[in-house]
Amino acid sequence: MPDTTESPSPPSPPLDGVHRAALWTAAAHAVEYGHEAPYVRDPWAADFLHAARFQDGPPGEGPLQRLLPDWMVVRTRFFDDHLTDAARAGSRQVVLIGAGLDTRAFRLDWPTGTHVFEVEHPAVLAFKERVLDLSEPSCGRRTLVEAEPAVGWRAELLAAGFDPRRPTAWLCEAPLYFLPPRAVADIVGTMTELSAPGSTFGAECVSTRSGSSSFVAPFLEALASTGISWRWQLEDPERWWAEHGWDARVADLSTLPYVVERFSRQLPLLHEVATRCVFLTTGTLRGTG
Repeated sequence: MPDTTESPSPPSPPLDGVHRAALWTAAAHAVEYGHEAPYVRDPWAADFLHAARFQDGPPGEGPLQRLLPDWMVVRTRFFDDHLTDAARAGSRQVVLIGAGLDTRAFRLDWPTGTHVFEVEHPAVLAFKERVLDLSEPSCGRRTLVEAEPAVGWRAELLAAGFDPRRPTAWLCEAPLYFLPPRAVADIVGTMTELSAPGSTFGAECVSTRSGSSSFVAPFLEALASTGISWRWQLEDPERWWAEHGWDARVADLSTLPYVVERFSRQLPLLHEVATRCVFLTTGTLRGTG
């Protein structure tokens, strides 16, 4: 008789606000992967959506919400380039804090010897592993660190084989601004403590001016319906990161060809996003850049 036993479905990820946002990014990646020349090639994105039975998008219907999928794509591309550049410059240890459904360990062209650590809630990692289904990483080594980023993960990261004597490329692509300022300071403090000379970071930060923007405020109101909000906001990201041990710089979006190309018909909206909403921020450990 044929075997009619069905394979168990992947466990659903916890769909609190922060992890729902990871699925919004996956949805943007899935659409992008269908383009003739995608900025981000993520063949697993649609699988995540299917496994989670997820069809939602960012809440609300304002102009910012319509812009967000393309923004998520160019944000991903920006940090893709930042991480691979850092790895080629010698930071062969990469730590993704709040990794979510990030597939960079599989889809980027890493230099030989790169070790990618993914710090994330155990339930999210379990869901992710079932969907990836033994896919082969493109990095030399990939290690999962089961820990809630907002609670503390130093001991777990060290136990997983992280070497604080080696330069590290840290990435907090999106989750920081969903956290209380004290939790963010603790995360960045741990990053600084564990960083060797030559280490780098990348993080998306949001502006204290966002709430006063008629373009952004409706989105923030809709976002609150998902149970999350922008809790950590900065007026001057470069100064804040300097106070925490890092020489930082905010990207000038007008110098990034893929950003200008993608938003060629929406440049006024892009200007509003860049000046009153978000900062794509990167930097190096102070005294080593």
